[in-house]
Amino acid sequence: MQMYSEADVDSACLEGKRIAILGYGSQGRAHALNLKDSGFDVVVGLRPGGPSWPRAEADGLQVREPKDAVKGAAIVAFLTPDLVQGALYEAVRSEIDQGSALLFAHGFNIHFKQIAPRSDLDVVLIAPKGPGDLVRRQYEEGHGVPCLVAVEQDSSGNALKLALAYGQGIGGARAGVIETTFAEETETDLFGEQAVLCGGVTELVVAGFETLVKAGYQPEVAYYECMHELKLIVDLLHEGGLRKMHEFISETAAYGDLTRGPRIVDDHVRETMQEVLTEIQDGTFAREWIAENASGQSEYKRLMNDDLAQQIEKVGGDLRSRMDWLEN
Repeated sequence: MQMYSEADVDSACLEGKRIAILGYGSQGRAHALNLKDSGFDVVVGLRPGGPSWPRAEADGLQVREPKDAVKGAAIVAFLTPDLVQGALYEAVRSEIDQGSALLFAHGFNIHFKQIAPRSDLDVVLIAPKGPGDLVRRQYEEGHGVPCLVAVEQDSSGNALKLALAYGQGIGGARAGVIETTFAEETETDLFGEQAVLCGGVTELVVAGFETLVKAGYQPEVAYYECMHELKLIVDLLHEGGLRKMHEFISETAAYGDLTRGPRIVDDHVRETMQEVLTEIQDGTFAREWIAENASGQSEYKRLMNDDLAQQIEKVGGDLRSRMDWLEN
């Protein structure tokens, strides 16, 4: 493993150079503000009339249309949703200066060849391992969110240096920047979302809730047990791994974890996880998701509506409305 820290970064390679941030969502806003506060020349590229334009201006940032924003920029960061980046690149392609760098926070479009960068451009990745609001909050508190760095195309010979300087500018080098590849970042990120962090966790929570309710227990009690208390365990895992979790839960809970957990996540689950990973690696998932967007997202919208119509959402909404310390 190659991990870079602040001592490994040469920020001078970006001195006096412009960085164009395309998009002002979760990551876009965090990157733009952190880079600006780090002393870099930042311009945000947005479509006129959109809600993000006045917000970025109110945050004290220069805002221009994407074609104008990329002109003269040493780095053009694509921080819009994955499946609009291809069209956005084609729209600004001819305006990007010779020898500039394209930067991504997720490798989807490069790895699955939805974007074919000009041969004169550097193509790099800086992927924070956390959402944008955390990237911003940690930076403001003097810390940073760990990042991954990758170089897909090094036309200038300085692509890694530029990427690391950008990573330091958003605070990532404070926590460490691990070198990877576009393929590894993309495939592990998709797998983590699908099998564990989003798909795996939510299905496990809902299955546990439904099992208790079906057995006759109160939905509110089932919600607290299967959804609400999850944060307590996740925080312990985040702070100190399995060891800290075991230190702070009861021996009864630990024994149940060690003896019953493997019965829930058994060899069948691991086989299914391997199937999901294979579908990511061979492009099946990417092709499916790209086709779903091209056809108007009808299946995606149906699945989302069904997901949010579940009993656990209604019960949880009612209970959370009584917890005034939560940010809804």
